[in-house]
Parts: sequence; structure tokens; C-alpha cells
Amino acid sequence: MATAKSKKTALQSVKGMRDLLPKDQAIWEKIRKVTRDLGEDYNFMRIDTPLVESAALFERGVGESSDIVEKQMFSIKSKDDIALILRPEFTAPVVRAYIEHGMSHMSQPVKLYYIGSLYRYEQPQEGRYREFYQSGFEIIGGESDPLYDAQMIMLAYRFLEEMKIGKLMAQVNSIGCRQCRPLYRKKLVDYYKSKPACKTCKRRLLVNPLRVLDCKEKECDPIKKGAPAMIDSLCVLCRGHFKLVLEYLDEVKLPYMLNNSLVRGLDYYNRTVFEIFSGESDLALGGGGRYDHLVELLGGKPTPAVGFSIGLDRVVMMLDKQEPAPANRKEKRKVFFITIGDLAKKRALPLIESLRRAGVHVEEFMGKDSLRGQLAAADKKGAEIALIFGQMEAFEDSIIIRDLKTGAQETVLLIKMVESVKKKL
Repeated sequence: MATAKSKKTALQSVKGMRDLLPKDQAIWEKIRKVTRDLGEDYNFMRIDTPLVESAALFERGVGESSDIVEKQMFSIKSKDDIALILRPEFTAPVVRAYIEHGMSHMSQPVKLYYIGSLYRYEQPQEGRYREFYQSGFEIIGGESDPLYDAQMIMLAYRFLEEMKIGKLMAQVNSIGCRQCRPLYRKKLVDYYKSKPACKTCKRRLLVNPLRVLDCKEKECDPIKKGAPAMIDSLCVLCRGHFKLVLEYLDEVKLPYMLNNSLVRGLDYYNRTVFEIFSGESDLALGGGGRYDHLVELLGGKPTPAVGFSIGLDRVVMMLDKQEPAPANRKEKRKVFFITIGDLAKKRALPLIESLRRAGVHVEEFMGKDSLRGQLAAADKKGAEIALIFGQMEAFEDSIIIRDLKTGAQETVLLIKMVESVKKKL
């Protein structure tokens, strides 16, 4: 006789993991398309890293005291006793690939983007799964330029904007550097010693004090609000760096607010950190920051870097399922934007953005090369037109449009820039 125990039960997906059914594919295809299109628009190259990585990569890169390493990694025991992990985040694998494949010998900075699945062993809840998906963008190499920080925040904002998520707000903070952080860490420890913080915070205070600011327990909220702010302990260089990041955000009129408790959960961050929220949810939809020491920590040369990732499951949770498919994008056009001088560089971001929104495919060079060097770079990229924006043009609200094939050029007002460029393409 068949009993209840002997009856076969239907197999189900593993806890915290789920199927992406045919009815879900329209939204996921749109996410993939927006990721790919923005990658192309902002001159990023696609990279895919293995699903399985060495455990040492995350222990060394992410930090042994982080929640990921302490209790969230899916471990795999190989036959040769090598500790392997299902990747829990993307940045460390991307940096590992940057080092392993000699990308430091490529033209710097190297701009990479990705999309794929990650795995963390944590309690499933709304918008959070054990198998989850992210897309992200990284700028590795070049200079530790605050403009790249601002560009990453702007790109994360643009991604969510393209996905039709409204009421977006970026929260930003600076967590300093190796020089100024120890002093702040001491202030934080001294402050928390006499406070009735939760058990997790008391443990973090011993191994990684900054993580107490990331505590989600309600009993710790009043304590966090009274904690000393990192921004008051920044060294001169970090203060100047953060000031420029905010000035760049002001230039593009991107809505942001300062959050002194924002530290992010991974040990490799330094200086700028950020997260982006929608007014419709208290869950961060994406975030990232600067990580100037991770390449060196994983065996490479000292290399500045900055990046972010978007939590795609949370994005899907907020999307309207009936949203129509996006229209086909316009054909790409080749324009090279040249800046000369600090003032021109600061004002360049909104100008470049206005061109991209008008369907003009524009590449930019934000380094410190001469005009000749930048024109050579434009020629190498196969650009048809160069837009030259120097100190004088910045003061006069004008820009030079040069035909790189004939050498002919004209100066036009900035308000007519987009119209004039499109007529020439």
C-alpha cells in the first residue's frame, strides 16, 4: 500500500533560487539591452568572469571580516582540496582578470561592464535571493580622478532612469583613505564603547569598526545618528577629492544627498562610496565607489579604480510588467570631445551627456594630454568630428567644431552645439 511517506514529492528549485520563466523574459531582455547600450554609449567593453573562483580571491579582496566571507559564501570542495567559491560579487573577479590578462598594458583606463548571476548564502526575503543578478561597470587604471567617481554615479543613475524607475536619489559619502581613516576609526571606537549597541556591532567594533555604521538593527539607529561623521576627519587630499565629486554632480544637476552612515559592506572601498534609491522603496537599487588599493591587494601594481553594480532583482521588482518594448536606438555617430584645462573639464560632463541624449555617439578623453595628443587619439578612434572645449570657450559659452577630414572648423555657442553637430553628421 502506498503511504504518505512513500509518495514521491515534486522536486522544486533550491531555496532562495528561482526560474526566470518565459513571461519574465521581456523585462530581463530589456535589462540586458539597457546594460549593453549604455556600455557602448559610454565606451565600456564587455567582460564575463567564471562562475567559480578561488576562495582566496574573496578572502583577500573583499575582507575576511565582511558578511560575505564570514557567512554568505557558497563553498565547493574540489577533488584536489582547493577551496572554491560560487562568486558572491563581481569586482574582485574583474580585477583578478585585469591582472591575470595584462590589461594594465592596454590604453588606460580600462572600462569594463558585465551582467550575470551571483550567489550568497543568506535568508531569502523580498528583493533578495541566494541566486541573484547584477549588472555593473568598472573603470580600472588611469588617474584617481574625481570625475570618474561622478561619472559612475551618473551612469548608475542613468541606468535606472532608462529602466523607467522614478524619484531617484543618490546617497554619497567619503570614507577617506589609509592616512585619515585610522584617526576616524579611533573616534568611532571611543564613541561606541559607552553605547548599548547590538552584539553584531560590538563584534564589528573589534574587527572592522566602520561596519557598525552599516548596522540594520533598529536599536542601533539612534546610536548611528549621533556617531562622529567621517567627513569631519578627512585629510586635505580626500576632502578635495570629495569636494570635486560633488561639484561634478552639481554640474550635471544630479539629485544627491550626503549620508554620513554610508560605508558599503566590502573592505576594499576608499574615498567615494554611493548608493541609489527610489522614493518608492527603502532598498538600495545599486551602489559602488572607489577602490584604489584592490589591484595591488590582489597582486597587481598600485592602480586606481572605481565602479558600481545594480541589483537587477530589485529593479525587476519595481518595474511595470506591461511596459512596452523600447524603440530601436538611432545609428551611432563618431564624435570626439576634447577638453583643455580644469574649468573646461568640469563643465564637460553635461555637454557630453546632452550629445548622447541626442543620439550622438561621442567619445571623450578626460586626461591631461595636449591638444595635439588628444587630436591624435581622436584620429586613432576613427572620429569624424572633434569638439574642442578649452578655457576660453568655457568662459565664452562656446565650442569649436572641427572636421577631422578637411581640417575646417567653426566656433558655435554651446546652446547650438547639438544642433550644429547633428547637421554635420
